Amino acid sequence: MKVSRYFCVIVFSLATGAGIAAQTASSTAKTLEQTAIANENDMIAARTKGDEAFFKRTLSADFAMVGIDGRLITGEEAADSVDDSSLADFLAYDMKVVPLGDHGAVVTYDAVVRVPDAEDQGPPPRYQHFSSVWIKENGAWKLSFQQTTAAHWGDW
Repeated sequence: MKVSRYFCVIVFSLATGAGIAAQTASSTAKTLEQTAIANENDMIAARTKGDEAFFKRTLSADFAMVGIDGRLITGEEAADSVDDSSLADFLAYDMKVVPLGDHGAVVTYDAVVRVPDAEDQGPPPRYQHFSSVWIKENGAWKLSFQQTTAAHWGDW
């Protein structure tokens, strides 16, 4: 009888511990998701306002970007490309987060983008897909990479 009582206590303890660990992992993932989405929304707001100070403190030292034209740009040129106060309208939707451990995340989403026509090019594609990589460095979240892809072909 004592053996079965001890067995029940051990099984209950293990089951309870596993449940708490699962809740903690779920809570950590949810917090990471919320932080990544907040970071992205802050970046979008800074981009539309032309907030250069935000980008100076938020972009990682090795930031790189693939623009809508498919060209890879790095360094200062990439930093200058992210800060785009010429956006007339930017509506992000359907944000998703893929965790990269505890210190990183990929944020991916669609957006409706409207900018004034370029002098000799016309407007870029209105429907675009964005992917950003956020990495935690020395306690601060940094934007490490961003890619923009045309999401709707044909009638822009």
